[in-house]
Amino acid sequence: MAQKQFHKHYATKGPQLFWIIFTYLVLAWFIPVLGWAALICMIGPVLTSVWKGRFWCGNVCPRGNMYDRLLSKYSPHRPIPKFVRTFGFRLFMVFFIFAMFGIQMYFAWGDWGAMGLVFWKIILLTTIVGIVLSFIYAPRTWCSFCPMGSLSSWVAPKKAPLPKAFKSIHVSSQCEEKCKLCARVCPMQLTPYSSRGEQLGYLHPDCLKCRKCEKACPTKMMTLIPNTDKS
Repeated sequence: MAQKQFHKHYATKGPQLFWIIFTYLVLAWFIPVLGWAALICMIGPVLTSVWKGRFWCGNVCPRGNMYDRLLSKYSPHRPIPKFVRTFGFRLFMVFFIFAMFGIQMYFAWGDWGAMGLVFWKIILLTTIVGIVLSFIYAPRTWCSFCPMGSLSSWVAPKKAPLPKAFKSIHVSSQCEEKCKLCARVCPMQLTPYSSRGEQLGYLHPDCLKCRKCEKACPTKMMTLIPNTDKS
């Protein structure tokens, strides 16, 4: 007897930002200098993660939006392989992607259009990889080891004192952890319920602050709120 699939698609209301990634890939192909726009989504997530965690990845990233709002509907939602979440593999991907980027940029140096095309190629390649993984495993598989996502998770707040702008999912101590619906709908396949009653909330560095767990909770025992710890 086939085992019932645990993770599933969960639709929520929100902006349709995926058109940005499609527009970028088309325009930068014809106007290579526009490829430099990729810097926004390379610097933005890491910079904002210092005080907001991976909020950018879950609420601003056009490619992440594509995974959640388009591909999630058709993905098999299989478990994301554990090894892609390991520090070693993520570190390897950071060095690999940046090495490929650096080598190409070296040969294109001085030509703004050629350098823009380097950005475009990196975005195109990683987008294709992300799409393929979405149909093999889960929509956010790529996000589990995306170089910029990994850097963001490494600099994200993980303990007190937390930045004033930082928000985390707070789970009521009354949660009985029976339905685990929060884990089923989590794009990153995390377990928010495991922070039941924790004063600082769920501090997993890969939490995207997407609020899917909060909205899916049948007993409304989860809330994304600012840090209130005074220690």
